[in-house]
Amino acid sequence: MNPSRATDSDPRRPIDPRSEPGDYATVAPVVSMTLPKPDLSGSTAFITGTTRGIGKAIALSLAEQGCNIVSTGKTSEANDYGEDRDLEGTIEQTAREVEAKGVEALPVELDVRDEEDVEAAVDRAVDHFGEVNILINNASAIQPRPVADLSADRFDLLTGVNVRGTHVVSRAFIDHLQGVDDAWILTNAPPVATDRAPGSAAYTWSKLGMSFVTLSLADELADDDVGCNTFWPVTAIDTRATRYFGMGTEDDWRHPSIVADTVLEMLRRDPAEFTGNSVYDEELLRGAGLEEFSEYNLTPGDPRPMSARMVDEDYERPS
Repeated sequence: MNPSRATDSDPRRPIDPRSEPGDYATVAPVVSMTLPKPDLSGSTAFITGTTRGIGKAIALSLAEQGCNIVSTGKTSEANDYGEDRDLEGTIEQTAREVEAKGVEALPVELDVRDEEDVEAAVDRAVDHFGEVNILINNASAIQPRPVADLSADRFDLLTGVNVRGTHVVSRAFIDHLQGVDDAWILTNAPPVATDRAPGSAAYTWSKLGMSFVTLSLADELADDDVGCNTFWPVTAIDTRATRYFGMGTEDDWRHPSIVADTVLEMLRRDPAEFTGNSVYDEELLRGAGLEEFSEYNLTPGDPRPMSARMVDEDYERPS
């Protein structure tokens, strides 16, 4: 691999209704902005939750740059999971779209909560490709409800998929990533910037837990040059979940491609130097030189910073 890196960095430090790992969806077309892209030829990324939405957008964007993809999730053509829940997209469909871009893909049915399932998936990916150097923890469950309205089973789902899933998948990859070059653990989760979230306590806490695991790994793997970072959108992203839960309107949403471009921008950097960061998409891309964000928007105007304010109620865009 011969990535084009930007070593100067100035970053500061969502989702599915009946959600299980990877149940994201998008109805918006992918757009492409003008920042330089990394050369990911020879790389392989293991991405959780690639059947729809953000995870699928990341998978296709990395594939465009030459990266092989391990497409994982629970919705597969080999089961009735998606049909039973009226979910579009499968791990196999994403894999076919990845392969159409000229790289190799491996679809793997996966429950990120199941340690044996995860370890088998990691072994299969490594056996197939020989090396996996990028792990992206994207799969999440969502249930944005007040404490009084959230059952214990739903609480367990949120913590199981989001926190346990990130821990189990990351842990399964540690030994392998310690022995490869250009190694990354990137997680779709917000900055740890709040001690409360009225109306969505369990969901927000579980997403913060994903960040806590990832940022702790940044220190634990510092001597191994594994870049461990989190990324989070400033605005809500157009997915099946934002529509299902009525999280604003199209005026508030952006295309998932802004998140995919954020991941690509992170992968331009040196993992030995760019680690331990929680980045907002807008801020990282603006720092890289992007001045115009309108192509990401579903409607004219800048969407409200809804996602950033989930963890920082006073968040304002830098002037």
